[in-house]
Amino acid sequence: MTTGPRIHVDATLHPSAELTLPDNAARHVAAVLRLREGARLTLFDGRGLEAAAELVEVGRKRVVARIDTVVPGTGESPLAVHLGQAISKGDRMDYAIQKAVELGVAAITPLYTDHGDVRLKGEREAKKLAHWRGVAASACEQCGRATVPPVHPPVTLAAWLGARDETLRLVLHPATPTAWQTRDGIDSAALLIGPEGGLAEAEVAAATEAGFTPLTLGPRVLRTETAPVVALTLLQHYFGDL
Repeated sequence: MTTGPRIHVDATLHPSAELTLPDNAARHVAAVLRLREGARLTLFDGRGLEAAAELVEVGRKRVVARIDTVVPGTGESPLAVHLGQAISKGDRMDYAIQKAVELGVAAITPLYTDHGDVRLKGEREAKKLAHWRGVAASACEQCGRATVPPVHPPVTLAAWLGARDETLRLVLHPATPTAWQTRDGIDSAALLIGPEGGLAEAEVAAATEAGFTPLTLGPRVLRTETAPVVALTLLQHYFGDL
């Protein structure tokens, strides 16, 4: 049903209702896309619903859309992958989150690891988390998903490992090839990606104790933001919708 640009709005979508767009969405529509009254667009709430809508007011102080129909969104993978991604500097973390969302990830948790060189606290962590969530929402606008996967607050690797109960658990680490691809009944997976310097041996051992299988992605060393793209592609190919 996609018509016009896709815009994420953290709001309840009702058929035949007029919705005043939240500030961020309104600025994007008016100042970035430069849409005007009568333009068609698709709104989605990030929780699985999307709506065909028409702009009925575009002003400096507010933007209003009239909703026509509301339907369940599409684009969600049958495989629920929770990505544990070691925090990296600069735009590498943005790239990893963006591409993971495009590849159908169900949840992302930034991780503090031994070899990771990023430590966030207080207001800086809150700002970075809000930014990462915005990256995830923007990726959904681009790729057609109506459900924005949660980006959880950063935690230690130990805390993340302790909460895992997915059917398949994989940690990126050079290892002897395993037969994880041939397993049956896989509908959820946890994927652990380390930092640029790799996971410490003790961290790999802890992951193994938590039921993780080492995963090797060929003979070349991949960057921390490239690794989730390749690993998620493999998972979606074997158990998802690629």
